[in-house]
Amino acid sequence: MSVSLTEKAANEVKKIIVDQSLPDETVLRVGVQGGGCSGFSYSLGFDTATSERDRVVEIHGVRLAVDKKYDPYLEGTVVDYYDGLEKRGFVFNNPNVVKSCGCGSSFQV
Repeated sequence: MSVSLTEKAANEVKKIIVDQSLPDETVLRVGVQGGGCSGFSYSLGFDTATSERDRVVEIHGVRLAVDKKYDPYLEGTVVDYYDGLEKRGFVFNNPNVVKSCGCGSSFQV
Protein backbone atom coordinates (compact mmCIF):
# COMPACT_ATOMS: atom_id res chain seq x y z
CA MET A 1 0.00 0.00 0.00
CA SER A 2 1.35 3.37 -0.98
CA VAL A 3 -0.33 5.24 1.91
CA SER A 4 -0.56 4.51 5.62
CA LEU A 5 -2.29 6.04 8.63
CA THR A 6 -0.95 6.77 12.07
CA GLU A 7 -2.93 5.39 14.97
CA LYS A 8 -3.94 8.94 15.94
CA ALA A 9 -5.31 9.61 12.43
CA ALA A 10 -7.13 6.26 12.39
CA ASN A 11 -8.77 7.03 15.74
CA GLU A 12 -10.00 10.38 14.40
CA VAL A 13 -11.37 8.72 11.24
CA LYS A 14 -13.21 6.10 13.32
CA LYS A 15 -14.67 8.88 15.50
CA ILE A 16 -15.94 10.75 12.42
CA ILE A 17 -17.46 7.57 10.96
CA VAL A 18 -19.36 6.95 14.22
CA ASP A 19 -20.37 10.62 14.67
CA GLN A 20 -21.73 10.79 11.11
CA SER A 21 -23.38 7.34 11.32
CA LEU A 22 -21.63 6.20 8.14
CA PRO A 23 -22.26 2.63 6.89
CA ASP A 24 -20.03 -0.29 7.84
CA GLU A 25 -18.60 -0.56 4.30
CA THR A 26 -17.20 2.99 4.48
CA VAL A 27 -13.60 3.43 3.36
CA LEU A 28 -11.31 6.42 3.75
CA ARG A 29 -10.34 7.38 0.20
CA VAL A 30 -7.01 9.16 -0.26
CA GLY A 31 -6.13 10.71 -3.59
CA VAL A 32 -4.54 13.52 -5.53
CA GLN A 33 -6.14 16.19 -7.66
CA GLY A 34 -4.69 18.84 -9.92
CA GLY A 35 -4.66 22.37 -8.58
CA GLY A 36 -3.40 24.35 -5.67
CA CYS A 37 -0.43 26.71 -5.53
CA SER A 38 2.15 23.99 -6.26
CA GLY A 39 0.35 21.87 -8.86
CA PHE A 40 -1.37 19.10 -6.88
CA SER A 41 -3.47 18.88 -3.77
CA TYR A 42 -4.51 15.96 -1.61
CA SER A 43 -8.04 14.64 -1.50
CA LEU A 44 -9.43 12.89 1.53
CA GLY A 45 -12.99 11.66 1.91
CA PHE A 46 -15.32 8.81 2.64
CA ASP A 47 -16.64 6.35 0.08
CA THR A 48 -18.73 3.20 0.16
CA ALA A 49 -17.59 1.75 -3.16
CA THR A 50 -14.23 0.44 -4.34
CA SER A 51 -13.09 -0.87 -7.70
CA GLU A 52 -10.39 -3.14 -9.11
CA ARG A 53 -8.24 0.00 -9.59
CA ASP A 54 -8.12 0.54 -5.82
CA ARG A 55 -5.62 -0.72 -3.33
CA VAL A 56 -7.64 -1.39 -0.17
CA VAL A 57 -6.08 -2.19 3.17
CA GLU A 58 -7.15 -2.05 6.79
CA ILE A 59 -4.91 0.00 9.07
CA HIS A 60 -5.67 0.43 12.79
CA GLY A 61 -9.28 -0.61 12.14
CA VAL A 62 -9.84 1.79 9.22
CA ARG A 63 -10.33 0.58 5.63
CA LEU A 64 -8.17 2.78 3.41
CA ALA A 65 -8.60 2.96 -0.40
CA VAL A 66 -6.18 4.50 -2.89
CA ASP A 67 -6.54 4.38 -6.67
CA LYS A 68 -3.38 2.76 -8.13
CA LYS A 69 -2.93 5.71 -10.51
CA TYR A 70 -1.89 7.83 -7.51
CA ASP A 71 0.96 5.50 -6.46
CA PRO A 72 3.71 7.66 -8.05
CA TYR A 73 2.49 10.70 -6.10
CA LEU A 74 1.67 9.06 -2.78
CA GLU A 75 4.18 6.20 -2.38
CA GLY A 76 5.35 6.21 1.25
CA THR A 77 2.90 8.90 2.40
CA VAL A 78 1.76 8.78 6.02
CA VAL A 79 -1.50 10.49 6.96
CA ASP A 80 -1.40 11.82 10.51
CA TYR A 81 -3.77 13.88 12.62
CA TYR A 82 -2.50 17.06 14.23
CA ASP A 83 -4.38 18.54 17.16
CA GLY A 84 -2.62 21.67 18.37
CA LEU A 85 -3.60 25.09 19.63
CA GLU A 86 -2.93 26.84 16.32
CA LYS A 87 -4.56 24.25 14.04
CA ARG A 88 -6.05 20.80 13.89
CA GLY A 89 -6.66 18.41 11.08
CA PHE A 90 -5.18 15.72 8.89
CA VAL A 91 -1.63 16.21 7.62
CA PHE A 92 0.19 14.37 4.85
CA ASN A 93 3.83 13.42 5.33
CA ASN A 94 4.85 12.66 1.75
CA PRO A 95 8.52 11.79 1.04
CA ASN A 96 8.04 12.48 -2.70
CA VAL A 97 7.32 16.18 -2.34
CA VAL A 98 9.97 18.44 -3.84
CA LYS A 99 8.05 21.68 -3.28
CA SER A 100 4.97 22.66 -1.30
CA CYS A 101 3.12 25.89 -0.69
CA GLY A 102 2.91 27.82 2.53
CA CYS A 103 -0.56 26.48 3.36
CA GLY A 104 0.73 22.91 3.20
CA SER A 105 -2.23 21.60 1.22
CA SER A 106 -0.68 21.59 -2.24
CA PHE A 107 2.55 20.03 -3.44
CA GLN A 108 4.81 19.21 -6.36
CA VAL A 109 6.57 15.89 -7.03
